Amino acid sequence: LEGQSISGKVLCFPRGKGSTVGSYVLYQLKKTGKAPAAIINKESEAVVAVGCIISEIPAVDRIDIDRIETGDAVEVDADEGVITVK
Repeated sequence: LEGQSISGKVLCFPRGKGSTVGSYVLYQLKKTGKAPAAIINKESEAVVAVGCIISEIPAVDRIDIDRIETGDAVEVDADEGVITVK
């Protein structure tokens, strides 16, 4: 994804990695209008979860992300914890 914009897109990755600064990176993306529309993880962890909460970015985890390809249209229902790949 290097060099690609994630703004307004559904961002899908296995799990987060890094320090607590990652939460604030997501928050800053939201404040500047560059945040993803939603995040899908195979396994969420505290840094991404907190970042999504403070940034009000919908997030879903425990999803089989192997069925999602770059460029797929994906609907995320974070309230129900489900996604739909179109």
